[in-house]
Amino acid sequence: MTDKRVCFDFEVVFSNGGGIQGQDFRLDIDGDDIADDELAAYIIRDLRLLMVGEVRILNKQVIAERHKRAAQSQDAVVQGLDGLFVDLSHTIESGMVTYKGLPAPLICDHLSRTSSREIYAEGTEFQIGRIDMVANTGTYIDMPFHRYATGHDLAGLQLRRVADLPAVVVRVEGAAERAIDWHHFVPVACSGHAVLVHTGWDRHWGTDAYFEGHPFLTEKAALYLRDQGAVLVGIDSLNIDDTTGGTRPVHSVLLGADIPIVEHLTGLSQLPASGFRFSAVPPKIKGMGTFPVRAHARLIAE
Repeated sequence: MTDKRVCFDFEVVFSNGGGIQGQDFRLDIDGDDIADDELAAYIIRDLRLLMVGEVRILNKQVIAERHKRAAQSQDAVVQGLDGLFVDLSHTIESGMVTYKGLPAPLICDHLSRTSSREIYAEGTEFQIGRIDMVANTGTYIDMPFHRYATGHDLAGLQLRRVADLPAVVVRVEGAAERAIDWHHFVPVACSGHAVLVHTGWDRHWGTDAYFEGHPFLTEKAALYLRDQGAVLVGIDSLNIDDTTGGTRPVHSVLLGADIPIVEHLTGLSQLPASGFRFSAVPPKIKGMGTFPVRAHARLIAE
């Protein structure tokens, strides 16, 4: 890991009286160090403070930790005609396990190239693939029908709800608590946006650790996102809900409000906090409420 962040305490004294303090504050930095005055300017600007008389920086130390605000790995960023495209989906492979207790997909030939030579003219061959899988495989999207019998299914989904949405990333990677509460979403513009929650849990994909102790949203967080007008919510974790019990309050709240959910995202660390479009379009299938998607982001070219 080459990213550097600065960890510090601070005290702000206002010129018209009063003050605020912060402990163990962390900030992305370029390079190996940052001056106290530059840190003070960040605090004033980011917190939108007025009438600042003095800022004292205390206990400053530079640590090696992944940046939270914006990072791009060129390995997964593809230049397009109208921007940069970032793949946010896991690859579906035969035999892989997305969720313990659900069968793994079986991918095989329905018609092999060898067999097709008996059907077509000499020199002409085709392959027709076959896949047997449950809908909750890989990176997938949930429709209201997944939770509610009267909710719309994949065929009833309007494309404007899942395609080319303005989007924001909420970064909670490294949080001490598994539960992601509503206050994490207050600093971002949720209204009219796809809200993508970056927990970093995708680093465990393909291991037993992925299925144990995953981060999840609280019911209050779901209510906040609903009330703030989020149009889609995604997460790079096993489940957007706590799975230790039988209830699924986040699914219930969001799908009850016709807000699609995308689970098992990956690569959110490559995105900026905002300024991009998100798409997660499933096939148009009647009678199904969940299906894999090729989730991706389009970074707007300036």
